[in-house]
Amino acid sequence: MLSALLRAARPKQWLKNILVFAAPGAAGVLDQGHELALTVLTFVAFCFAASGTYIWNDLLDVEADRRHPKKSKRPIAAGDLSVGAAKVAGVVFPVISLVLASFTGRWQTVAVIGTYLVITISYTLWLKHVAVVDLVTIAAGFVLRAAAGAVAVDVPMSRWFVLCITFGSLFIVIGKRYAELNELGDAAGTRSTLEVYSVGYLRILLAVSLAGVLISYCVWALDTSELAQSNWPLYELSIVPMMMALFRYLLVLEEGGGAAPEEVFSSDRVLQLLGLCWAVIYGLAVYTA
Repeated sequence: MLSALLRAARPKQWLKNILVFAAPGAAGVLDQGHELALTVLTFVAFCFAASGTYIWNDLLDVEADRRHPKKSKRPIAAGDLSVGAAKVAGVVFPVISLVLASFTGRWQTVAVIGTYLVITISYTLWLKHVAVVDLVTIAAGFVLRAAAGAVAVDVPMSRWFVLCITFGSLFIVIGKRYAELNELGDAAGTRSTLEVYSVGYLRILLAVSLAGVLISYCVWALDTSELAQSNWPLYELSIVPMMMALFRYLLVLEEGGGAAPEEVFSSDRVLQLLGLCWAVIYGLAVYTA
């Protein structure tokens, strides 16, 4: 049962929680032991929170999942994890996440994760059936991850940073829907909003969100460089691997991938290399200034 519970917790999805490190990393405080410990603690708290909501999602969608070619293999849908055990985990995991968040010593961390839990459960119960609202709701979860890291170590988030995270999240979420629609075809009825969306409409949203994240990142990088008064154009150079990574992911979508973004990021070597290049360049910009 432990193996089935672990699969239901979807550890591959924890990759999304790396966003918790974004604000502390951009603020240049991850080289300080206390701030790093608080960020790691918040990351773990978010992993429990996210896993709890994934379990509730699978519990409430169990019948639809059994009709889905891939989701039918999920532990609850496949019968590997009992409904009773799943409900217990669905309650315990969020409680653990809030307790861990309280150990950061900041009520704001608890509030952000609590807000994430409320929004995500609302998505599972209702919002995922409302076209467009479903996209924004999922994207909000990514923004809250970044916000949790910021409040845990008490660093500010600039307006352009928030816009960059927002548009980047929308790009990934819309891309996931786009890939699902292409992949499922006539079986798209397993997700109600896919019956509303069209490939052409989602392509437009992809273009808008891609433009938004590129513009906001460029302005953020240029503003940060000016504030840092750096002698080297490292912030500006970080735009290049960021832009290439976005274009690469767009190519993956056009080739039929992207229905599971975490699998793309964990398997696409070009994306991983571009991510590493960005991390090195931006890291040098922040920690050598």
